Amino acid sequence: MIEIEIPGAVAQADVHQGLHSELGALRGEHPGRARNPVIKVVELGWLEFVKPDLDRAERFARDFGFVVHERTPDRLSLRGTFSALPCLVIRRGRDARFAGTTFLAESVTDVRRLARWAGANVLPLGSGQAVQLTDPSGITVRVVAGLDRPAALTERDPLELNFGTKPTRFNTPQRTPPAAAHVQRLGHIVLETTRFQRALSWYLEALGLIVSDFLYLDDLRDRGPTMAFMRCDLGSVPTDHHTLAMHLGPRVGYVHSAYQVTDLDAVAAGGQHLADQGYRRVWGIGRHIQGSQIFDYWRDPDQMMVEHYADGDLFDASLTPGWAPMSASGLAQWGPPVSRDFLGGTPRPGTVAALLKALGDKTNEIDKDVLKALAKAMAA
Repeated sequence: MIEIEIPGAVAQADVHQGLHSELGALRGEHPGRARNPVIKVVELGWLEFVKPDLDRAERFARDFGFVVHERTPDRLSLRGTFSALPCLVIRRGRDARFAGTTFLAESVTDVRRLARWAGANVLPLGSGQAVQLTDPSGITVRVVAGLDRPAALTERDPLELNFGTKPTRFNTPQRTPPAAAHVQRLGHIVLETTRFQRALSWYLEALGLIVSDFLYLDDLRDRGPTMAFMRCDLGSVPTDHHTLAMHLGPRVGYVHSAYQVTDLDAVAAGGQHLADQGYRRVWGIGRHIQGSQIFDYWRDPDQMMVEHYADGDLFDASLTPGWAPMSASGLAQWGPPVSRDFLGGTPRPGTVAALLKALGDKTNEIDKDVLKALAKAMAA
């Protein structure tokens, strides 16, 4: 969680006159927040995965920039340098898969309130308490409070840069160490769902997330948004532009997760280290539009997509959602053309079966018009 107090900060009357978004909502469109959420989570805690080879997973984790927090024959826990909980938990299992998200609540009282709302049990977890839920897409969501944080680890300071007429670095050459990046913390996760509207409402109501940006399909705006970038609501305290991003699609589950590093040189040098170790870059380096992060995407040995990023936007609760059409060209301000792999165009086992299943399920939001509009957006 980023907590930066801005002295004398004043709520902006109309952010859509600035750089957040060229568009706001049309009359009657989704407000991007629940009127009276059950609780307001304060941070994305960690992600859980199952993988068949923990030794291989650990090698990649170290090359990507994680620090091993704990390791047993059947469990690997990974952390960043910040004073935060370990951000990845990997358990040994037969098939590689995403196993769920964990958010942090402000207090154990909030965990109990959420459990009562959901009709679920409160369970002990380490020094704290937790409740385990399932979102409308079938994804496991845990909410915890009361856990002790480990101390911060040492890492290099951000590089001092010379800017035009305001140089600050003298008699000191700039040399970025040729090594793995230092992951600082987990920033966000992106999910795909066939039940976008129901899942969106659930995260806003149950967890108190608020929307920073909506994307919509140009030909189907009357159906509402098809992607949402959601942040934690910390009131006047700025927080990440998105903690959870979610989009409508023919599959359900994990798309990618993103991990903050200290600066652009860490993104670039960390990427060079991954390339030197033989890993496959998916897309990057570039700068996003929604969120503004400098990004670099990679595949781990189990084909899970992960992102290094730096310099992301921070919003307080005063900003209302921006609206923009979904398109491949709208994903970045600059950088190489978006790859087919990033857009999901690379064939994967089960893709056709998932597509047919989604089309055959009349309880979700996938139909031929949506698939046609999605294909058009990703080709734009």
